[in-house]
Amino acid sequence: MPELSIEIGGRTFQVACQEGEEHFLKSAAGLLNNEASTLVEQIGRMPEARMLLMAGLMLADRTAAFEDRAKSAEAKVKEQAGQIAALSGATAEPVQVRVEVPVIPDAVTEGMSEIAARAEALATLAEEKTAT
Repeated sequence: MPELSIEIGGRTFQVACQEGEEHFLKSAAGLLNNEASTLVEQIGRMPEARMLLMAGLMLADRTAAFEDRAKSAEAKVKEQAGQIAALSGATAEPVQVRVEVPVIPDAVTEGMSEIAARAEALATLAEEKTAT
């Protein structure tokens, strides 16, 4: 059984672990060391048991928050999976949309042209009278 030397909060500990789990132990010790180092910086030197207890509680609090977020995410995924299942069974009928293209009758076009011609004639007449 391998023994590792780990450092937590400035103190060194000898810890044994199962073969092949050294990496996981080092990772866990690193997390605990980060919390313990934060405590030592904020509070100063304290008894070993208190430092380990406080660092463990801080990690437990963080873990509990992650578990709550994971449960919430799992519930949301389950809800969305239900919605997907409900929607995948539904068949959508194609929606037919009637498109109407406005057509201006020739009489209206001719009437508008006549009005425009008269307006231009009046404008020309007005210009001639103001010029003289």
